[in-house]
Amino acid sequence: MSSVPRSNRRRPDPPPRTPLGAGVDRTVSGSDGDWVVRELRGTSSTKTYRCPGCTQEIPPGIPHLVVWPSRGTFSPADGATERRHWHRACFDARGRRGSW
Repeated sequence: MSSVPRSNRRRPDPPPRTPLGAGVDRTVSGSDGDWVVRELRGTSSTKTYRCPGCTQEIPPGIPHLVVWPSRGTFSPADGATERRHWHRACFDARGRRGSW
């Protein structure tokens, strides 16, 4: 019985996994200023929020955006008071509807 030589090459490490629900922050610029935007998957959403764009509820389990002003640095407490949960389409249309 012949044997197959074993490969000594190391397999590459898998890419790091993002925790469930944790999105990557990105900055979005518009006529209403600069915003930090984080996408939330529906699986991480456990509360009901009200979208400032359409004033409709975003129920738990629905993917949506968390948005806050990008101006300077602020403490986590300040950021929590300025964060808003938006439907993606409502945030994209905010320039046509007016600001919140």
